[in-house]
Amino acid sequence: MNSLRQFVKQKRKELKLTQEDLAINAGVGLRFVRDLEQGKKTLRLDKVNDVLALFGKEVGVTDKSRE
Repeated sequence: MNSLRQFVKQKRKELKLTQEDLAINAGVGLRFVRDLEQGKKTLRLDKVNDVLALFGKEVGVTDKSRE
């Protein structure tokens, strides 16, 4: 399974966006995009969802017993 950081980086590259382009389109800072793609452990969930919304995705609650 892809990690969040791998998913974002892969989608960004598929769309031929730079990190700066992604930050502008998602309404977040460049540093946030860099932190996200580097796998920083503590990130604001609302901002993560702002980025994921560009790809039609969002982070949500999942049932751990289904893993």
